[in-house]
Amino acid sequence: MNARTRDDRRRTGRRVLISLLVTLLLLGGLAGAGAYLWSHYGDGISQALGWTTNDYEGEGSGEVVVVITEGEIGEDIAASLEEADVVKTADAFYSLLLEQPEEVAFLPGSYKVKSQMSAQAALDALQNPDNRMAFTAIIPEGKTVEQTLELVAAGASIPIEELQAATEDVAAYGLPEGVDSLEGWLFPATYEFEEDTTGAEAIAELVSTQIQVLDEMGVAPESREAVLTKASIVQREGGRIEDFPKVARVIENRLAQDMLLQMDSTAQYGYGQHADGSVWSTDEALADDNPWNTYVHKGLPKGPIANPGRDAISAVLSPPTGDWIYFVAVNLETGESVFSTTQEEHESAIGQLNEWCAANPDQGC
Repeated sequence: MNARTRDDRRRTGRRVLISLLVTLLLLGGLAGAGAYLWSHYGDGISQALGWTTNDYEGEGSGEVVVVITEGEIGEDIAASLEEADVVKTADAFYSLLLEQPEEVAFLPGSYKVKSQMSAQAALDALQNPDNRMAFTAIIPEGKTVEQTLELVAAGASIPIEELQAATEDVAAYGLPEGVDSLEGWLFPATYEFEEDTTGAEAIAELVSTQIQVLDEMGVAPESREAVLTKASIVQREGGRIEDFPKVARVIENRLAQDMLLQMDSTAQYGYGQHADGSVWSTDEALADDNPWNTYVHKGLPKGPIANPGRDAISAVLSPPTGDWIYFVAVNLETGESVFSTTQEEHESAIGQLNEWCAANPDQGC
């Protein structure tokens, strides 16, 4: 075999190797592109081809309570039903509403329905007056005063204007000196009212329940506003109940080191962006000089930013030992958070969140 022949074979071998590498890269690129497209459009494609459906089948099981408030439209109700896993998708329920020969009217209130119902079964249940819970208000944790009043008005059939007027006279409810708002003081729970309950009586019951809980947990009157303020941040920031104690510890550690708390929930509340459910804060909200913004002012915000529940209050009263300074949610679906002690660790965790958001663009990112 001469040198020319050996060189030709080497060049041929290199060309074959290069061709294989290019082919593999192209296939890899196509696979990556396919994965990206499928992550964004796969559900729609599957539904269009009849492989999957965006609706559950049947009457469902168990019991779920959903609340319809005054002024909510079909899209709002559809979103609430999906969030509670009453229907599989908001689209399935809303599309069914659009198919009705006449516009569907919903009466505000609390309704007993089931989990994983078909859109039709859910619609039938919400139109059945037997499923409406008379004079019952269900208040979830983490709602603001404004949101709580809407739920009480819907569940207890008390005019919203009457409830709003009742919250203006803060001094009427025997709160500690210096408290000038009922934010944080309306305990989240299920309340059953009488038909003739007034707005002031309803608010008094929510406040007295919060005071009773604080008494049971041994919180002295002079400490209650601070405890509720911390607990309201824990309630809004903690994605999972099991993470509440760690969030409380981060708050204590930052306060002890004279650091800015830098809690997005406080900036959003002070700027009026707390109701959209986003984990991201606008530059305007972060920079706004209001007494709740812990990106601008050191220490605790002016007061609570929501009504915390028992778990959040308990976390504030008994935070675990730890030197965490940072935390960030890395999965907005499960609420999983990563807690860090250094800026470098925190930046890495933020990278995890960004990766999750890139893979789940329609999940609150």
